[in-house]
Amino acid sequence: MCDTCGCDQPGNPTRFTIPGQDHAHEHGHTHNHEHGHDHTHDHHHDHAHPHTHSHAHSHPHDHEHGHTHDHDHEHVHTHFHTHPHEHEHSHQPKIVQIEKDVLSQNNLLAQRNRGYFDAKNIVALNMVSSPGSGKTTLLEKTITHLKDKIPFFVIEGDQQTTNDAQRIQSTGAPVIQINTGNGCHLDADMISTAVKKLNVSDSSVLFIENVGNLVCPSMFDLGEAHRVVVISVTEGEDKPIKYPTMFHTSDICIINKIDLLPYLDFDIEKVKEYALRVNHHLKFFEVSAKTGEGMDKWYEWLTDTFKGKK
Repeated sequence: MCDTCGCDQPGNPTRFTIPGQDHAHEHGHTHNHEHGHDHTHDHHHDHAHPHTHSHAHSHPHDHEHGHTHDHDHEHVHTHFHTHPHEHEHSHQPKIVQIEKDVLSQNNLLAQRNRGYFDAKNIVALNMVSSPGSGKTTLLEKTITHLKDKIPFFVIEGDQQTTNDAQRIQSTGAPVIQINTGNGCHLDADMISTAVKKLNVSDSSVLFIENVGNLVCPSMFDLGEAHRVVVISVTEGEDKPIKYPTMFHTSDICIINKIDLLPYLDFDIEKVKEYALRVNHHLKFFEVSAKTGEGMDKWYEWLTDTFKGKK
C-alpha cells in the first residue's frame, strides 16, 4: 500500500508493457510501514463473591455417647481489582513522518531523472488531469502534427489495460504502458524504469500521460521539465479551487473541448480566474483536440520549448 495516499495493495506489482511485445514486465515496489501506538486503557474490575457454607455433621458411634457436630460457616469474599492501563492512540506523527520519508525518496529519484533528461536534452512533460479530459486525444493530434519536426516518446500510465498505449502506437511514436494496478499515480522510480525499457533517445520530447487523478499525482515529482494540467469544459469551472495542489504545481493549463462551449454553461474566464488565484504563473491554452481549434498555439509553444533545449 502507498504510505502517502493509501493506494495500491501488496502483491499487486506495476506492469510495463510495450505494445507488440508478447509479455509484460513486472516491477514490484516495497513499502515499509511504521505504526506507533500509544495505548490508554482504563479498566476497572469490581468482583464481589459472597460464599455461604453450612455444614451439618452427625457421627453415630457404638460408644455410650454420640457426637453431633453442626458447623455453620459463612464466608464472604469481596475482591476489588482496579487495573489502570492507559492506552492512547496517536497515529498522526508517524503518518506524517512516513509521508515525508516517501516523498523525500521520490524527490531524490526525481532529481536523478531530471539530471538525466537535462544531460540527454530530453524535454519531459508530465500530463495530468481527471479521467476523460482528452489527454490521449491531445497527444495523438500533437504527435501526428509535429512528428516530422520532433522525435516523440510516450509513457502511458493507467491502472489497467494498454488501450491508450495502442492508440499512441498508431501514431508511430515509441510508447510504453505502465499499469499501476490499484495505484493512483506514477512515481519517479516507475519513470526511471520505463525510460530505460523504452530507450528514449537524446534530443526528444517525452510525454508522460499520468493516471487520471487530480489529487495524488500532484504530490509526486517525476523529474519533468513541465507539468501540464488538462481540464475539459465539461468538468466545471471550480476544478482549480477544488484541487488547488495540482494547479499550483503545474506550469501549463490546457482547457480542452472548447468545441462544446455552445452547448454548455461554462465560463472560460471564470476557470482561468480560479486557476490564477492558485497559481498566477500558469500559462493557458484553449483548444479543441478534436477539431484542431486553438492547437496551433500549443504546437508553437511545444516546438519553441523543444528548440530551446537543443
